[in-house]
Amino acid sequence: MIQFSSVRKEYRTGTVAVEDFSMTAPTGSITVLVGSSGCGKTTLMRMVNRMVDPTAGEVFIDGTSVAERDPVELRRSIGYVMQSGGLLPHKTVAENIQTVAKLRGVPRVRRDARTFELMDTVGLESGLARRYPSELSGGQQQRVGVARALAVDPNILLMDEPFGAVDPLVRRDLQQELLELQRTLAKTVLFVTHDIDEAFLLGDYVAILEVGARVVQHGTPADILATPANDFVEAFIGADRGARALRIVEHSGHKIVVDGSHRVAGRLSED
Repeated sequence: MIQFSSVRKEYRTGTVAVEDFSMTAPTGSITVLVGSSGCGKTTLMRMVNRMVDPTAGEVFIDGTSVAERDPVELRRSIGYVMQSGGLLPHKTVAENIQTVAKLRGVPRVRRDARTFELMDTVGLESGLARRYPSELSGGQQQRVGVARALAVDPNILLMDEPFGAVDPLVRRDLQQELLELQRTLAKTVLFVTHDIDEAFLLGDYVAILEVGARVVQHGTPADILATPANDFVEAFIGADRGARALRIVEHSGHKIVVDGSHRVAGRLSED
């Protein structure tokens, strides 16, 4: 579980990136922070692994304040996937995947076995292991990034607009693959995006943010779509334009919310 307790981030210039943010991302769920550029969502994510320390307030992981954790050890215990992939260009696919495991002293034999296991998990052919990032497509690079994040089997995954730099078809495939992975692995995922459709598709819970990381509405996709909190939310999700008409359908044993254009708009909890 990730818990934000009245966190604030104010820079020396006087710019306030986060005003007063409190929220809990439940264990084993995908929680999505969605909002326009500059609303503070990435700043919030980086507070979790102490790439950014809050000016006030605290962030907790499973009840322990991250301020009590060594930043390096903390970052190595959390999976992190970013938009550009963040791969080391001078290292092969296998070497990139093994980066954190090597830093943590995992023996070479175990690292190699884990690498090929993860490549299979994220849909990468084993023959790509010796290639370099420049020899991969955008989608393949993102899969390597996900595999690297999973290499030491972390409980938490931070995903900062991980599919934003790939074309729409590849993005759709990666989104579905993430959902399949989550059904198997049940990680605690904090996901950042500016795309409300992506938020509704992936999120068990969604927080819609305004500038300063002010929470306009927080809940399940179905709840937000059914009862937008105000005019801002209606405009953000397209409800004010009649763009979404909800209906609940059964698919593969799961209840899902489908909008008026027949796209999957969200999933309902089993309750």
